[in-house]
Amino acid sequence: MNQDIVLHSSERIDDLLTHELGIIQSDEVFSFSMDAVLLARFANIPRRGRILDMCTGNGVIPLLLTTRSDAVIEGIEIQPRLADMARRSVALNHLQERVKIREGDLRELYLETGHGVYDAITVNPPYMPLNGSDIKLNRHQAIARHEIHCTLEEVIQSGARLVRPGGKLCMVHKPQRLAEIISLMQKYRLEPKIIRFVHPRLHMEANMVLIECIKDGKPEVRLQPPIIVYDDQGQYCREMMEIYYGSSEGKS
Repeated sequence: MNQDIVLHSSERIDDLLTHELGIIQSDEVFSFSMDAVLLARFANIPRRGRILDMCTGNGVIPLLLTTRSDAVIEGIEIQPRLADMARRSVALNHLQERVKIREGDLRELYLETGHGVYDAITVNPPYMPLNGSDIKLNRHQAIARHEIHCTLEEVIQSGARLVRPGGKLCMVHKPQRLAEIISLMQKYRLEPKIIRFVHPRLHMEANMVLIECIKDGKPEVRLQPPIIVYDDQGQYCREMMEIYYGSSEGKS
């Protein structure tokens, strides 16, 4: 471990799949899950240019994207503790020249960067709207899972401001909100182009959806074959094995 990387209480360093990357995790604050990995592999990103990951958490998606692109990759995270974890994970992997972590509000980022500056954007946003129900999570987990600091519309509007015309925004979310997602994307001139559902098992309904849209793209959407996570024996299916443990070949 890099001697300059200090772990705080409850933190640990986990291997990031088989990409020879390490990431600082904490079950009490934030740990990445399957949706982040799926999004990092699904996103059609450029080899060069400028990429942004919104709601970056502990920086897992920017780190995984470095295995697929030589572009400059930025992450923005509103929670100071998570942004600090992300920066330390970047330093742990000696990727400071390629990955930059911003601490701030994604809704205000365009005021600093200007409009249309990114070639591609990824986002794994909070899935759950605030509905007045009791949130039985600590503050860090609640912000990551519930729309406390940004709504779905604010995420999509911010992405539309920041991505260039012809650039791509890729999102992972819950299928139950797909109609709302598509409606909001089109409202802000983000045209859905590719949709792919993720099913826990073959005969179970989808519990995740991956969406790629293009700023000012023409109306045309393709449904890719679904991803099935587990087989009948409870083991990862072949494609999931490739997603988690495959090579990093095939940079876009």
